Amino acid sequence: MDDSDPPADGPPVEELAPLFHVFDTEVEGDRLLYYGEPRVGRETFERRAWSLFREYGFEVRLTTRSETDPITGVDLAGTRQVLVAKPRSVGVDGVPWTNVAFALLTVLSTLFAGTQWYYVPIEGPLDLLAGWPFALAVLSVLGVHELGHYVASRFYGVEASLPYFIPLPNVIGTMGAVIRMRGRMPDRKALFDIGVAGPLAGLAATVVVTVIGLSLDPIAVPERALSSSAVAIEFNDPPLLQLIAELTGQPLGYDDPTKQVNPVVFAGWVGMFVTFLNLIPAGQLDGGHLVRAMLGERQATLAAAVPGLLFALAGYLYYVREVAFNAVFLWVFWGLFTMGIAYAGPATPVRDDALDAKRITVGLLTFGLGLLCFTPIPFEIVS
Repeated sequence: MDDSDPPADGPPVEELAPLFHVFDTEVEGDRLLYYGEPRVGRETFERRAWSLFREYGFEVRLTTRSETDPITGVDLAGTRQVLVAKPRSVGVDGVPWTNVAFALLTVLSTLFAGTQWYYVPIEGPLDLLAGWPFALAVLSVLGVHELGHYVASRFYGVEASLPYFIPLPNVIGTMGAVIRMRGRMPDRKALFDIGVAGPLAGLAATVVVTVIGLSLDPIAVPERALSSSAVAIEFNDPPLLQLIAELTGQPLGYDDPTKQVNPVVFAGWVGMFVTFLNLIPAGQLDGGHLVRAMLGERQATLAAAVPGLLFALAGYLYYVREVAFNAVFLWVFWGLFTMGIAYAGPATPVRDDALDAKRITVGLLTFGLGLLCFTPIPFEIVS
């Protein structure tokens, strides 16, 4: 295609001329390709080109492609720079069958986990319904968290998927939920608002679930559970859970071993645990997005220190507190995990202007709430 004939619906070549010297253009499926070379610095080019293509309804990125012999199709030694533009799709196109399938599987896995917390033996499919209060509470906490991100993404016109719930046959019944962020962040404000919306929305749902759980009747622990010698997991309460219990005047435990707090309270514990982990300030975690928005590129220094802090916490618990390694492994794992994602880094906004003082304050308060969800030893495996 001659460079005087730009791809249909894309920015005309003359509008790109001050930024990008176009040699050739091409249509590849639903994507538009502009071959050429930038005429301005990369940062200026990226900011202005992104804004221009967004006006025409496209997301764009600058990349390189190997040159190909037009006759043989063999890659040649050289490469060409190319602007690749694809249509923006902020909404949901059709029925998201993958999301629906994963959500249904997670409903089943959390119902199964709920029956274990209510000590209900499963003798048929309908017995799974006994776990519905726990399943509803857990899925509400996780779903509201991810929907907070999704709604904020839609507000800023950033392409994002609906939540994907992850089923897993464990004591919770799930590994949580995630959304896929496909679009670029316009600026630090959008990065902050999208990042903070999940933890704050999820924490609000967590508080509601916890208050409801504390108001529900305790459950009776059957004799078979009391006399069992199987391995058990003991969960420790974070400060926020203890505070809610004090404010509502409800107990978090009973002297009578045949009574146990309602499992809906444990769903609130899950929400607090997830909130703290998400607010760890590294990589693509919510905390990583927040510190990138608040500190700019200086966040890399903090992100690099996070794995060391987690390893130090694990060492303190093991060598000083002499806690069993099964309770320490969590922080060893997260130390290794954050070491990996710290290199990938958080999302980079197109416009990197400083964040306003109001959002900085909200960010600090959010991290403060995250610390209230922290306990050094969240759970221990005992026999």
